[in-house]
Amino acid sequence: MTILSVEAISKQFGPRPLFEEVSFGMLKGERLGVIGVNGSGKTTLLRVIAGVEPPDSGRVVTANGITLAYLPQAPLFAPGATVLEAVFASPAPTIQLLRTYEQVATALAHQPDNAALITQLGQLTPQMDALGAWEAETAARSILDELGLAELINVPVEALSGGQRKRTAMARALVDRPDLLILDEPTNHIDTDTVAWLEDYLARIPTALLLVTHDRYFLDRLVSRMLELDRGRATVYQGNYGRFLEQKAERLQQEVAATDARKNLLRKELAWLRRGAQGRTTKQKAHVERVYELIDQRPEASQGQVAIDLAQGRRLGKRVVEIKNLTYAYEGQPLINQLNLEIRPGDRLAIIGRNGSGKTTLLNLIVGRLTPDAGEIITGATVHHAYYDQEAEGLNLDQRVVDYIRDAAELIRGREGALVAATQMLERFLFSPEQQWALISTLSGGERRRLYLLRQLIEAPNLLLLDEPTNDLDLQTLTVLEDYLDEFQGAIVVVSHDRYFLDRIAQRTVAFEANGKLREYPGGYTLYRQYRQAHDDAKKQEKSAAREPMRPRAGMQAGSTASDTPPTPTARPTQATRLNYKERRELEQLEASIPQHEAERDQIIAELATTGADYTRAADLATRLAALEAAIETAYTRWAELSERV
Repeated sequence: MTILSVEAISKQFGPRPLFEEVSFGMLKGERLGVIGVNGSGKTTLLRVIAGVEPPDSGRVVTANGITLAYLPQAPLFAPGATVLEAVFASPAPTIQLLRTYEQVATALAHQPDNAALITQLGQLTPQMDALGAWEAETAARSILDELGLAELINVPVEALSGGQRKRTAMARALVDRPDLLILDEPTNHIDTDTVAWLEDYLARIPTALLLVTHDRYFLDRLVSRMLELDRGRATVYQGNYGRFLEQKAERLQQEVAATDARKNLLRKELAWLRRGAQGRTTKQKAHVERVYELIDQRPEASQGQVAIDLAQGRRLGKRVVEIKNLTYAYEGQPLINQLNLEIRPGDRLAIIGRNGSGKTTLLNLIVGRLTPDAGEIITGATVHHAYYDQEAEGLNLDQRVVDYIRDAAELIRGREGALVAATQMLERFLFSPEQQWALISTLSGGERRRLYLLRQLIEAPNLLLLDEPTNDLDLQTLTVLEDYLDEFQGAIVVVSHDRYFLDRIAQRTVAFEANGKLREYPGGYTLYRQYRQAHDDAKKQEKSAAREPMRPRAGMQAGSTASDTPPTPTARPTQATRLNYKERRELEQLEASIPQHEAERDQIIAELATTGADYTRAADLATRLAALEAAIETAYTRWAELSERV
C-alpha cells in the first residue's frame, strides 16, 4: 500500500533552486534515507513533505487515514508547556486521554490520600479500557523512561538543556505512534546510549521512516532505500547506505565513461568538419548540425567534493596536556571528580557520556574557558589548539563569508606548502563565488558548520578539540574530515555521539560514569560497548548467584535447615583474580601484537586509497582489512579482560 506520493515538487531558495521535479513514493512500513551535501535541500524537502511549508510547484499526497509525525532539527514547543504537556500534545483522542491519565496519576503519586484524584482516576480507567489505550500507555511510559524524561514530566520545557529538549520532541513523535515518522537529524544533541536505544526501537516498530541523518550505522541498519539530492535532482538507490556507496560508484563510473565517449565522438566529428564539406547536400548539413549539437552537450557540473588540503599543524613537543586531580562542580553537582588524564602526542582520544555529564565542560576546562575548582591542567609550551565547539563561537551571522575567513588569513598555506587565497580555499570547501560574498546568515546550518570548520583548521593547530563535529555536517564532508584526521600529525580530543565516527577515529575512550568519575577504555565506541556489556553481564551473574538458595553443605544432618547451622563467611580466594603463568604470557603477547596489527591495518587502509580502478585488488584488501579489524577487536576484548584482573 502506498502511503506517500511526492509528485514533481520543486523549491527555490533566493536566486538558486534547491531541488527540481522531485518524485518518489513510499510504501507502508518502508524506510527511506535522504542524503546530500549541505545546502542541497534535505531539511527543506522534509519540511515540504511534512506540510510545514509549501512547494513552489508539484504536490505531496498522503493516503487517507495516514498519520505522520515530524521531528525537526530545532523543535518548537508551546510557551510554558511542561514536558508532559509537550510529549502528549497531539489532538488524537487516545493521546489526549493518555495526557489526562498521566497528569492525574502523577498528581496522585504526590497526594495518595486525595479523594478527588482517586475518583477521577477511577473514571478514567474505563475510558482507557474502551479506547484500548493501555498498550499505548505502557509504550509511552517505556519511551519516557528510556529517554530519561520520567522524572522531568512536570518541568517546563524552557528549563531543559538542548539535549533534553531534543529528547522531549523525540518522545512526542514516538508516543504518537504514526504511520509515517519523518526525522531530521534525530541523533543530533543526544548521547551515544540514547542513539543506540533509538536505533533498536526504530528497528522493532512497523512505522514507515523518512529520515535525514549523518549516522552511518543508522542508515546501514534501518533503511531499505536511499534518496540522494545532487545538483537539484533526486536519485533513488535500492538498499542501505553501504549498497548506496557501491551503486553511486558505479553510476559515477558510467558518467565518466559517457563523457569520455562524447569527447571521442566530438573529436572525430570536429576533424571531419575541419576537412571541409565536399558539397552542400542535406545529409552533410545534417552532419554539421550533429557536430554543433555535440558541442552544446556539456556534461552536468558535479556537485564537487570538499578538499581539506591544508598544511599540517605546527611541531608538537613531548608534553601536550596533563590533567592532575581535576575537580569541577556545577550548581553543587560534581561533574568531574579527581580526574587524572594525560593527552600525549599523536593521541586520538574520545570522550563519551550521557547528556549533561560534563563532556563539553571538560573541553572548556582544557582550553581555559573555565577554571577548575581543584587540581591543575598543564599545557605544553608548543601546543597551539583549535577548538571546534558546538556553539560556533565567533561566527558572526552579519559578516560576509569571505571576510570571516580573511579575518584569520588572507593567504592560507596548502598541503604542498603553496599559499592559497582565501577565496580559493573557500571554493575547495564548496562555497561558490556568489556564496562567498553573501552574509553567513543566508547559509544553511550545515554550510555554517563547514565554514566554521575551515576557520579552525587554517590556524594550523597541533591539538584539535572537536565538540560534536558530526552535527549538521553532510556525509561527504565527514568522510573527507575523517581522512584528514587520519593524516593529522598532532593530538585529537573528540566529543561525539556518532558511533561510526568514534570507531573510525578513536584509539582510546574516556567515559563519564557516576559521581563525576571517568574511566578509560581501549579503542573506539564498539569496543567500549562490548567491554561495558561484558561488565554488566558479569554484574548480573553475581547478583543472580547471590539470590540463589543455599544448597545443604556436606555433613548437614537430614532434616536440618540452613538456619540451624549458619554458614561461615569465607573470603574469595585471591588466586581467582590473579593471572597464572600462561595468562601472563598471553597478556604480554597481546600488548606486543595489538600495535603490530594496528600498523598493518593502517598500511592496508593506505593501500586501499591508492587502488584506483583496480577493483580486484581493492576487494582483496577490503577482505583482509575486515579480518584484521575483527582480530584487533577480539585481541582488545581479551586484553581488557586480563588487564581488569590485574
